Amino acid sequence: MHPQLELLLQIQDLKSQRRELLESETIREVEEREFHIDIDEAVRNLDTRIEELTGELPPPVRGRLERFARAGGRAVVPIINGICYGCFTAVPTANLSTSGQNEFVSYCEHCGRFLYSAHS
Repeated sequence: MHPQLELLLQIQDLKSQRRELLESETIREVEEREFHIDIDEAVRNLDTRIEELTGELPPPVRGRLERFARAGGRAVVPIINGICYGCFTAVPTANLSTSGQNEFVSYCEHCGRFLYSAHS
């Protein structure tokens, strides 16, 4: 897998973990009570790691990622059976051949999300 795609997926996972900690009162209570985790500190640690990983991306990729972060949606989505799972639009065959091995960073021509093949 392309190193930038790996970074993008890691960042997306960390952001998802952060969102769960902040949005779910139940998860927050369980983490604090059962595991003695300081949620505020955990969020700060996630933020730090997200910033570190984001800093490793080239400016054009980082800019695209930040635009999706502001919009609140997923920035990296799989291609399954030729369909972008961000906008559910068919991906042109030319994009499928280059993204099939996840060796390149590619984008959906319709929604602009980063694409990766789920079959690699």
